[in-house]
Amino acid sequence: MNLFKGQTKGRLTAALLVCSLCCILSKAYGKDDGWSTKNTLLSCDDRMKTAFKPDVNTSVIAVKSFKKGDYLVLGGNATGTTPTAESDLCMVKLIVGPGNAGPATAPSTSSGIGIEVWLPVGRNWNGRVHALGGGGWQGGAAGSATEIASTTAAAIAGGEGAVSSTTDTGHSIPDSGAFAMNPDGTVNEILWTDFASRAIHEQAVKTKALATAYYGTAPKYSYWDGGSTGGRQGLNLAQNHPTDFDGIIAMYPAINWTRFITSELYPQIVYQRDLAGVPLSKAQSDLVSNAAIAACDVVGGQHLGYIIDPSTCAYDPLRDSKVLCSLDGGANTTSACVKKIQAEAVNKIWYGMTADGSVPDPATDNGWSDAFSDAIVGSGNHRWFGLSRGTTFYSPTLVGLASPDMEFPISSDMVALELRNSAVAGVGFVNAAGNGRSIWKLLSYEELSNAYDRGVAEQADFGEVNTDSPDLSIFKNRGGKILTWHGLADELIMPQGTVNYYNRVAAKMGGIANVQSFYRLYLVPGLGHGTSNGTSNPAAVIPNFKSDQFYSLLINWVENNVVPDQVVLQAGTASVTRSMPICVYPKKITYRGGAPTVSTSYSCS
Repeated sequence: MNLFKGQTKGRLTAALLVCSLCCILSKAYGKDDGWSTKNTLLSCDDRMKTAFKPDVNTSVIAVKSFKKGDYLVLGGNATGTTPTAESDLCMVKLIVGPGNAGPATAPSTSSGIGIEVWLPVGRNWNGRVHALGGGGWQGGAAGSATEIASTTAAAIAGGEGAVSSTTDTGHSIPDSGAFAMNPDGTVNEILWTDFASRAIHEQAVKTKALATAYYGTAPKYSYWDGGSTGGRQGLNLAQNHPTDFDGIIAMYPAINWTRFITSELYPQIVYQRDLAGVPLSKAQSDLVSNAAIAACDVVGGQHLGYIIDPSTCAYDPLRDSKVLCSLDGGANTTSACVKKIQAEAVNKIWYGMTADGSVPDPATDNGWSDAFSDAIVGSGNHRWFGLSRGTTFYSPTLVGLASPDMEFPISSDMVALELRNSAVAGVGFVNAAGNGRSIWKLLSYEELSNAYDRGVAEQADFGEVNTDSPDLSIFKNRGGKILTWHGLADELIMPQGTVNYYNRVAAKMGGIANVQSFYRLYLVPGLGHGTSNGTSNPAAVIPNFKSDQFYSLLINWVENNVVPDQVVLQAGTASVTRSMPICVYPKKITYRGGAPTVSTSYSCS
């Protein structure tokens, strides 16, 4: 399905509507002198509900003015921890239909796409749109008239001075994929399309239309900023709606959605099939993961505490007597020791999903080789990638893929949707045809592989959510820019998939140099899925981005043609400071000599 086809006429119509609306409002409210003015063309009150009507599907459901220092609440009471407005703001909530009809209590019933927009007062607007992506299944309160969805968007509008927005992607359920299944157990294709692509395009169009109507002049630059689902959304916009944004940040993107989401259940299937349903304990997974770090983190004769390049690490716990139990021929007598069958399970988790549950010798293939291919991965026995060595199996802030506590729920939801069987999902999945009953625990390797194949084959049903087209030529030719970074210790989305996609784009679009002219990728050692430490070593001091550092690189590239290159990241505690460069892929961080804790000891080559 080509989501870009037929959009030109729609954009022209939207532009004409905005221009017409601005002309009407200029006559109604008086002449505007640009975004430097204190006043705006639309009043930040209920009059906007009738004044702003860009199309028949769009309705304003809530408007509220916030003064500097006001608590950011709509309904309910503020507490001492409630954020406050950094400057005077106008919040507008929109619903874009038609939504999906159905019983009032069904998760799949929707009145439409909710969009929450935050606008600085006229003189504070910097002329930009800085729209935000979401995470997971997204959902939430963007379409609620009584609850604020994003204090982050409010902070951007209040502190940065850009118009910001977010969307619920057409449903209000943030923690379950139940919205994507109709009450009769069939796939909800309408809301899949909204979730996959339509909602973010409507967010872009309506945010810019509202800004134009509010200030009397169109935004000069528009930026998308998202990670995980938000990263996938950014690349979806570049692929299918290439004129929506001038610059896109797509961090640790959830592209290849059905492929990697299905494979996220694989570690738990390994536990069920190979270990009789008994997962590795946290102490056991920490033992083998930290052993992998110790085997692969030495630079300049020192242990860094995290691995700079996991693609070169082939650590094998089956060959490490220090982690193997003494009863299995090893030397470890602690309760955290691992049996050989458990060490083999760890190798499977690191290699990634296979159709039959097999795993090659890590010395032959450590799970990274397919990442550097310019062909899409998954048609052979190796269905998808595994966790990088040294990445934590669980997480204090995220449900890890190999956690002993539970499966990653998005993965069991997705497999239930692929198999059209709600019982496969976890207990949080609600559907009239039957609620989730964690039947995923009974799946064989072959049955999980079949679910994987169905997810790929039925992309039309799933709104083309995989977002894996390598053709970004229209976005490139109109001058758009993309920046991506991906942590090499990502606990949820394997960085190998992002590397593979980038190589596919290069193969499609004339090589790495041509792609780097508009799209640049950085691989960041030690960072997790938006977390400052994705490794199993909690003591690791890992250089990270400063606030807005990555966004500033994008602005400077788009607006000043300053091409981003090597970037220095820093970290520090009371007793330890570190810095390290990150490189534009395919260059790698290369140690040149000196203290391995400072960036000047490295280069990109």
